[in-house]
Amino acid sequence: MFDLSGKVALVTGGSRGIGRAIGEGLARHGARVVLAYANGEAQARDAVRAVEESGGRAEAVQLDVTNSAEVEQRIPEIAKRHGRLDILIANAGISIDGLLIRLRDEDLERILAVNLRGAIASARAAIKPMMRARTGRIVFVSSVVGEMGNAGQTAYAASKAALLGVTKSLAREYASRGITVNAISPGFIDTDMTAVLTEEQKQDISTKIPLGRTGTPAEVAAAAVFLASDEAGYITGQSLRVNGGMYM
Repeated sequence: MFDLSGKVALVTGGSRGIGRAIGEGLARHGARVVLAYANGEAQARDAVRAVEESGGRAEAVQLDVTNSAEVEQRIPEIAKRHGRLDILIANAGISIDGLLIRLRDEDLERILAVNLRGAIASARAAIKPMMRARTGRIVFVSSVVGEMGNAGQTAYAASKAALLGVTKSLAREYASRGITVNAISPGFIDTDMTAVLTEEQKQDISTKIPLGRTGTPAEVAAAAVFLASDEAGYITGQSLRVNGGMYM
């Protein structure tokens, strides 16, 4: 089940956290994984090494998703080099938190550039080889915050909510070409983004989660592997919530 042998997958923001876990999960199921990163070459090399040590195949590629010209050039190069591009996991994202009255225009633009425009640019470039093959899987990594909102994260929530609209629109546009487009909406997951919170803040959030605990990147990765697989071939335009019941 969930056999991805022979598939080529691109994971943006793939050097750490959820992106790295998704890359490892896809590789364990047979995919050749390209881990794209904007910064942190050492982390990217470490992620590749972890995949290879577990018997998988991976490579790291530097890619700034906020640079549309670069995205339009590099993703087709990846597809050409490997002869195909079957899976795109648009995971690259940032968060700059703060109350709206303190939100600077440049911070808003940066969040939208990475989380929204970067995801759209990546999908636009990946769709072309997928259309030629008449098959493909695109998975956007949204957030529970995009569905329920959160004080101090207006810009982040806006960017992640927008991805859900992008998911539904692209699912309608490219279903006839055999391309499915779905999203994952993680809840409170143990990552670098949440590591900055105090123990008191983490405990307070955990009380709002019916399962009573935080999630792991591996649990989000499992959802991505499913949506990327042939078994999910009749699922498109959906958002799979991996949030412990935090939002239903």
